[in-house]
Amino acid sequence: MDCSTQETKRIVLVTGPSGAGRSSAINVLEDLGFETIDNIPLSFIPKLLEGDDALNRPLALGIDVRNRDFSVGGLLELRETLGAPDRLIDLLYLDCSVEVLMRRYSETRRRHPLAPDESPSDGIEREKALLEDLRGHADILIDTSELTVHDLRAEIEGWFGVVTGQGMAVSVHSFSYKRGLPQGLDMVFDCRFLRNPHWEPELRPHTGLDKEVSEYVAEDPRFAAFSEQVRDLILLVLPACVEEGKAHFAIGFGCTGGKHRSVTLTESMAAALASAGWRVSIRHRELERRTAAPSVPGSANLGGRKAG
Repeated sequence: MDCSTQETKRIVLVTGPSGAGRSSAINVLEDLGFETIDNIPLSFIPKLLEGDDALNRPLALGIDVRNRDFSVGGLLELRETLGAPDRLIDLLYLDCSVEVLMRRYSETRRRHPLAPDESPSDGIEREKALLEDLRGHADILIDTSELTVHDLRAEIEGWFGVVTGQGMAVSVHSFSYKRGLPQGLDMVFDCRFLRNPHWEPELRPHTGLDKEVSEYVAEDPRFAAFSEQVRDLILLVLPACVEEGKAHFAIGFGCTGGKHRSVTLTESMAAALASAGWRVSIRHRELERRTAAPSVPGSANLGGRKAG
């Protein structure tokens, strides 16, 4: 089904267990240009779509067990009812393991909507059982158990960035090889051969975001040739990925600690790609973890930084 045509009206129904990241996903979709409404009764939704001008941009609707008329059968029936030749309806299901949901409820001390006077574990088990059939009908399933808020943003951008006419989303990541490769990278470059600021006492506490560190790395005689050839390779590949229909392309630069060299290259490469007209976001995995990035459900700060 071609979802890139302007005539097609895109509607995303966002659901899943409480605490799995539905609100976070709604926030990302809003940033991408969707009109968003969270916790709307099922019976109100058809009225939103009445009239020729009712839907001028993509629409994302958050639906969960808090909705007063919620039922799995009702939501699935609604999806069928909303279907039309000029509409594309997606059921986006945010899932999460019971163990992680328990930890998130323990950290936030929130009451579960299905067990307001009981342990959150009782509500989690009930909700999981209630939504089991709905999960099986999902068009897009994202498990947030191991995702940071930045990972979730990248996933959502990958699926829906192209819907709002923003073209293929490109993300550039820095990381430490000691912690393994980030998930979902399409292209990875090892920059451990460049000279390491870690061995310079005055540079060690700083990061590749600092001018003195980035200049030190760039002064390596191999830096310019490596950076230029990698840039040219990426610029060769990206248009072909667009032709292939990819909505997201992720590039990784790794070094030993993920703090100096990989950060420097990520910043410079993202700037080069943005200058070439690509929509680019930046992720520094190890730096994000050092600043204790919040878990998926509880944060309003969801994004990898945009380049350019």
